[in-house]
Amino acid sequence: MSPETIQLIDSIDVTLNAGGMNTINIVLAFVMYGVALGIKPQMFLTVFSHPKSLFTGVVCQLVLLPLLTFLLALAMGPAISWTMALGMILVASCPGGNISNFISSLSKANIELSVSLTAISTALAVLMTPFNFWLYGNLYLHSARIAAEVPQLVIPLWDVFKTIFILLGIPLTLGVLTARYLPRVAEKLKKPLQYVSIAFFIAMVILSFAGNMDAFLKCIRFIFPVVFIHNLLALCTGFGAASIMRLPNKDRRTLTIETGIQNSGLGLVLLLGTSLFAGFPPHGGALVITAWWGVWHIVSGLATSGIFNWTDKRKSKASR
Repeated sequence: MSPETIQLIDSIDVTLNAGGMNTINIVLAFVMYGVALGIKPQMFLTVFSHPKSLFTGVVCQLVLLPLLTFLLALAMGPAISWTMALGMILVASCPGGNISNFISSLSKANIELSVSLTAISTALAVLMTPFNFWLYGNLYLHSARIAAEVPQLVIPLWDVFKTIFILLGIPLTLGVLTARYLPRVAEKLKKPLQYVSIAFFIAMVILSFAGNMDAFLKCIRFIFPVVFIHNLLALCTGFGAASIMRLPNKDRRTLTIETGIQNSGLGLVLLLGTSLFAGFPPHGGALVITAWWGVWHIVSGLATSGIFNWTDKRKSKASR
């Protein structure tokens, strides 16, 4: 990637006033609340009775994906900037995305496992997201040959912890309580909020980058292949690990989707609403990678669901 292209990408800046940031936070928390409406205590009993799939899914999301993303960023070398690499690592450090349960239902996957993995990865995100980003971010900055001088990545732990807890922890708890004590309300709200979550993220990206849309459109041809390869790696990590562990077909689908769909909305909030990159040079690459990931994983998730359903139809025809 040429220095001019890197400069163009990193020059993209997103600044939101307090009102804009609060709006994004409220909507993201509301979307997480919608995800939690599908969580019922008996789901965990069912999933924990067959812990192999659950353990494999947690390892895929919290261990394998951040590690493989770090190695992928190193392998891409000068094809990406250090800011884009940190964007990739940040996305991989986030918990499962809030539309993964919806995509799993379309794919005829194991919904109980999907919801359980989303809940567990979200609960652990308070610790694992800052840890993985700090670990692999600094490993990349020290391992890659970077021409520019880049400061050490120091995570503002309280800032990040507070943001993740407010945006994910509280809505998750309220959603579970609603599902437990107001099941009719939860059932009515659950499906509409799944569609709202998709519309929300697309609107969030458009509004955030509205002032830099020309630069965003110019650099998307450089960003697209990076996100495509990274997302494909995530999908293959879930499917490959599930296949190696010889999990049931429905569980393989779930792990593919859960690993391939990340909560990049949280990543954007951490970039825009905390001091995560305080003292760093311009870092538009991290912003654009995170934003485009959130758009692309909707497309790739629906495509993956289509492939799974197509294989079902082929098997059904072959068995006749």
